[in-house]
Amino acid sequence: MATDFEAEGLLEGLDGDARDARRRLLEELEESGLPLDELREAIEEGRLALVPLERALAPPGERFTFSQMAERAELEPEFLGKLTRALGLPLPEDDEAIFTEQDLEAAKTVGGFRAAGIGDEELLEITRVLGYSLSQIVAALRSMFTESFIGPSDSEYDVAVRWAAAAKELNPILEQVVRYLLRAQQVAQLRQGVFDMAGLRSGSTKISVAFADLAGFTRLGEQVAADQLGRVAGRLTALATDAAQPPVRLVKMIGDAAMLVSTEPRALLEAALDLLAAVDAEGEDFPPLRAGVACGQGLARGGDWFGAPVNLASRITEKARPGSLVVSEEFKDLVGEEGFRWSKLPGRGKLKGISENQVLYRVRRAESDEASQPS
Repeated sequence: MATDFEAEGLLEGLDGDARDARRRLLEELEESGLPLDELREAIEEGRLALVPLERALAPPGERFTFSQMAERAELEPEFLGKLTRALGLPLPEDDEAIFTEQDLEAAKTVGGFRAAGIGDEELLEITRVLGYSLSQIVAALRSMFTESFIGPSDSEYDVAVRWAAAAKELNPILEQVVRYLLRAQQVAQLRQGVFDMAGLRSGSTKISVAFADLAGFTRLGEQVAADQLGRVAGRLTALATDAAQPPVRLVKMIGDAAMLVSTEPRALLEAALDLLAAVDAEGEDFPPLRAGVACGQGLARGGDWFGAPVNLASRITEKARPGSLVVSEEFKDLVGEEGFRWSKLPGRGKLKGISENQVLYRVRRAESDEASQPS
């Protein structure tokens, strides 16, 4: 017997087309086997339109508690808990049965990594990177789906059906893309010399690091709406991605700042100058960029880089004026004079958190100076 959703209070506050759309969605979800209490809970939490998407991503089937999954995957519960948290996923309360067959199969793969000789700390490290990276991908996909598939006049039913249908259609394609990118990035980094044998043996590698941030971005945040500020940050990400061509890698975005790394100093300098030029070309409404570059021994860990050149590049950036690029003397000597114009900053710079005073240089392309000379 069909549920009287009005009598159950699940249509309260709605009328007209919105009420009809809610009723239709509830009827279809009930027919698919969703219990009344789960429907009620979804409405109370404001996520009824997302239930079809959730069921498409985690289809009905046997569910396991956390302890059951640990036992079947032959993993210690404490370690499985660490892995789950490293992925950025919540642990259930009161050993609730929420894990699916897919979750169980994923947990079982851990045994394969262990059998291959990978230690638990290393597994946790790569799990954290995967969790963070994939959460960023999903957040971007959510924005894309919202803008592409949901209109202001769509009903709750329209949103639910369209989003679930899009996920069913596109997720298999996205999974193929992720698998392709995994292999492609490995091959690209091998060919670019990122896997330096000397660095692999010692644990560190000689790298050049560039930080670039938007001057006045914090002040801008006090003057414009959040969505406009987000567009500025998103545009910087796009420009930094375009500038960071191999062998240069965009390691991360930190709000209004980009961090680029390369084992080839001249390539990094070219990329940083390209990024400055690209931001300048955005016009007066876009905040100006400033950048700092340093070099030295760095340690790769968890998809990030650590070490003295990272800290130094960040501090040098603070000394750069808007629209300029400042580098350490060591980096200048690595690159050489050809093709660039170097201007020594007055004195020896004292940088916060850096024990030794630094000789710093502003750098620009030689042809840019020549182009500015009168004919």
